[in-house]
Amino acid sequence: MGKTGRDNAITLKSPEEIEVMRQANQIVAGVLSMLEQEMRSGLTTFQLDKWAEEYCRDHGAEPAFKGYRGFPASLCVSINEQVVHGIPSKQTRVREGDIVSVDFGTKYKGFYGDSAMTIPVGSISKRVRQLLLVTEEALGKAIAQVQIGNRVADISRAVQDHVEE
Repeated sequence: MGKTGRDNAITLKSPEEIEVMRQANQIVAGVLSMLEQEMRSGLTTFQLDKWAEEYCRDHGAEPAFKGYRGFPASLCVSINEQVVHGIPSKQTRVREGDIVSVDFGTKYKGFYGDSAMTIPVGSISKRVRQLLLVTEEALGKAIAQVQIGNRVADISRAVQDHVEE
């Protein structure tokens, strides 16, 4: 199905397509790495969004989320138990002990890169540390299911099975 993947099957890409996908996701990784390094108590989620967009544009890409179905920002930011895809705000500040989930996507040469990361701010509780560990393990299970011929449901099942253990 090409770039759209409308049938949800994982399709084999050409070496050229894979390289562009790699480049798109290297930009995303750069954004997330920068945010992880800069994350500290007192920052607004609006500032995080500004930094993410600047980094993306400085690397020749466009933020994928901004304007998509009216989404007003480049970065999705959710703090603690806030539902995913939170909208950055000048009023929302990161605090010591928070876990901050950042989700960023980019459009680069016709392909999209997208990834998320949860960043602990300072000291976090043992319970939160365990949550982060289980989710990281679930990611590994998901990645192991990304194979030619598998479907998105295979990936989802691997995650759900691990988390429910």
